[in-house]
Amino acid sequence: MSGGCRAARRVAEAGPEGPAVGLLAGFRILADAVEEGLALLDDAARLVTANAALARLAGSAPRPGLPLDALFAPAAGPDLAAALAAARAGGAPPALRLAPAAAGAVAWRLTLHPLPAGLAPRRWLLLRVVAADGAAAPRPDELDRLAQLGWLAGGVAHDVNNLLAVILAGAAGVREAGLPPAAARALEPVEEAARRGGGMLRQVLAGLRRETPAPQPVALDAALRGMAPMLRHLLGRAVRLELALAAPEGWLRLVPAQLDQLLLNLAANARDAMPGGGRLRIATRFHPAGRAGLPPGDWLALEVSDTGIGIPAERLPRLFEPFFTTRAAAGGTGLGLATVQRIVAGLGGHVSVESRVGEGSRFRILLPPAPPPPQAAPGLPPAALPQAADGLVLLVEDEAALRRLGTRLLERAGHAVLAAESGESALALLEGQRRPALLVSDLALPGMDGLALARGLRQRWPGLPVLLLSGYGASGVETRPDEDFPILAKPFEPAALLRAVALALRRVPAPAA
Repeated sequence: MSGGCRAARRVAEAGPEGPAVGLLAGFRILADAVEEGLALLDDAARLVTANAALARLAGSAPRPGLPLDALFAPAAGPDLAAALAAARAGGAPPALRLAPAAAGAVAWRLTLHPLPAGLAPRRWLLLRVVAADGAAAPRPDELDRLAQLGWLAGGVAHDVNNLLAVILAGAAGVREAGLPPAAARALEPVEEAARRGGGMLRQVLAGLRRETPAPQPVALDAALRGMAPMLRHLLGRAVRLELALAAPEGWLRLVPAQLDQLLLNLAANARDAMPGGGRLRIATRFHPAGRAGLPPGDWLALEVSDTGIGIPAERLPRLFEPFFTTRAAAGGTGLGLATVQRIVAGLGGHVSVESRVGEGSRFRILLPPAPPPPQAAPGLPPAALPQAADGLVLLVEDEAALRRLGTRLLERAGHAVLAAESGESALALLEGQRRPALLVSDLALPGMDGLALARGLRQRWPGLPVLLLSGYGASGVETRPDEDFPILAKPFEPAALLRAVALALRRVPAPAA
C-alpha cells in the first residue's frame, strides 16, 4: 500500500478515541514552514495544536484545549461565534479583523475553514491568522493544498520509516540465524543504507519543521570509507569506485546526514552520466590558507570526478538551479545538484564544477575544517538493564512485518509477548488477562491510536509502563508531562528497541496484578 493510501486510511479511520496522528504530524511538519499563524480546532472551538507563528503573534504558545475565544478581546465574541457557526456548517466565512487578547497587539485578520473531506473528521477546523497590516487574506485553495501536502508528508514519513525498520530488524534476524562471513559482510551495506536513509529522512522532516538538527564532528575520510559499500551498490557493477583520501586528520562539523546527501546526489548524478560504465573517483585533501585560485581561508576539499558524457558549456551556469534537469524524460527532478549547493552554502563552503563533453565532470566542494573532538574521559560501564519482564509485554503494531519481527525479537530476549494489530484487538486480547508488564504500541493505528490506547490502559491500570513507537518522530504526538510516555522513533535498530523496552520497565515499576 502506498504512503498516501496508508495516510488516507489512518485519517479516515481515526475515531473519537484519539486524534488523527498522521494529520497532526503532517500539520506540524509543514505548519512551521509558513509565516502565518495556523491552528487546528476541534468541534468545541478548542485548540488541538498550533504552529510557531501563532505563538509569536499571541505572545506565547497557545496550549492544547484552550478555547479559541481566549485568544481574542471580549468585543470579538459575536463575530467569532458567527464565523465558527458558518465554518461548522461547511461554509467558508469571510476574513475577519479582530482584536487579540494581548494588550497593545496589532489587530489580526483571520479565516476559519473546515478541513477538506477525507482528511479528518468534519469537526476539525483550520484557523489561519495574520497581522491585519501584514499578508493578504489566505485563499481556500491554498489551505486545501497545505492540508493535502501535510497529510501526504505525514503518511509517507511514517511508512518509509516503517519499511526501514523492517529492513534493519530483518537483517539483524538473518545475521543472528548464523551466516558465513562473506554473507554477513554482504548484509552490511543493506543495514548501513537503512540507517542513513532514516537519518536523511529525519533531516528532511526537521527542515520542513524549521528545526535545526545538532551538528557534530565528522572525520571526513573515515566517513567516506564507511559510505563506500553503499556507494558501490548505488553505482552498480559497471562503474568502478576509487577513493583517494588524503585528509586523515580532516574534520568537519555538520549533521552526518548532510554528508550522505552530498555524496549520494553526486554519485547518482555521475552514474547517470556513465550509462555504459566508467570510473567514479572521490578524493580529499587539505588546502591551507593562501592557496592560489581558492577563496581565502583553510579548506577541506572533497572532489567527485567521473568519466561520463560530460556537460555542455551552455548548461553549466544553470546546473545548480532547482528543477533544472536534462533528464526529465528519464525521471530527473533537477533537485539533486540544487540540494548539494544548498547544503554546501549552509555549511559556509563553495561548490564548483568543471566538465568537458565526452571526457567527464569534476565537482569540487570546499568546506571549512573543524577542530577534532576532545578525547572522551574514560567512563563507568552502563548500569545493567533488565533482560526480561516479569509478566506480559503487549505489542501493538499494524504493520504485519514489524509485528512479527518485534514479537520474535522480544521473545528471544526472554519476554512473554501478546501481539495485536490495533488498539481494539489489543483490548479484546486483554480480556481475562492479568495486568501486562509493559505496553509497546505504534502511535498511528487504524481506529483507536496508540496514545488513546495508552491512556485508556493507564486508567485501568495506573502506573502501567508504556513505550510508544513513531514513524513521525516526537512531532506526531503531544503528551502531558505527567504521562511519562517515552517515544522511540522509527527506524530503530533491534538493540535500540530492547534497550528502550528495558528502560521503560525500569522507569515505572509495574506492581503485582
